[in-house]
Amino acid sequence: MFLTFAFISALAVAPSDTLPASVPVAAPTPAPVAAPTPAPVAAPTPAPVAAPTPAPLAGPIEQPVGIGAPAFDGDTTPRRRRKAVEVSDAYALRLKIHYIASYATLPIFAAQAVVGQQLYVAEQAGNRPSQVMRGTHDVIAVALDGLFAVNTVTGAWNWWETRKSEEGRTWRTLHSALMLIADGGFAYTTYLGQGARYTRGSNAGRNLHKNWAIGSASVALASYVMMWKPFRRD
Repeated sequence: MFLTFAFISALAVAPSDTLPASVPVAAPTPAPVAAPTPAPVAAPTPAPVAAPTPAPLAGPIEQPVGIGAPAFDGDTTPRRRRKAVEVSDAYALRLKIHYIASYATLPIFAAQAVVGQQLYVAEQAGNRPSQVMRGTHDVIAVALDGLFAVNTVTGAWNWWETRKSEEGRTWRTLHSALMLIADGGFAYTTYLGQGARYTRGSNAGRNLHKNWAIGSASVALASYVMMWKPFRRD
């Protein structure tokens, strides 16, 4: 018994390194399991919905002020756009000369009317007018002829250059036609002046000369006034 107790005591005090060490056992690693991929589900396409067609309203529809349907005077053909017409640089120069000559004509008209009336009264009374008065009348007549010649050339030239411009063409053509009539009238008045002189003329010849002068001047003034801004239609 004593031996048994001693053997047990010896085992109790024996160093721990004499005991067999326990071998650790590695835990098994579970294999990764792939998560199932869900199948794509197509989204449902909504069916197109037709927009409701508004029912026609009975009676006229009021339009806002200033807005309305374009008016067609029974003609559905679109109007042709006016074509732009280019003019030369000389057009402006001729127009300026035409204006200056036109303005200069007015005081010369007035001077010729005064001198011509004095000659008419003196010669109708049987009095011989002075040489100065007759010379003044002739000089003014030549000045008027020159101004009308300048206006005729510049005006006709500019009219021809803008003949394809539809805007104001009728008004410009009427103005040019009246000036040409006045030119012819003054040319005939000059011719009648030979029969209106005191030495070779008669009262009938002087009356004819005066009437043609007044008539030609009236046509020229009408053509002149129609191109002023209050009356101009181009």
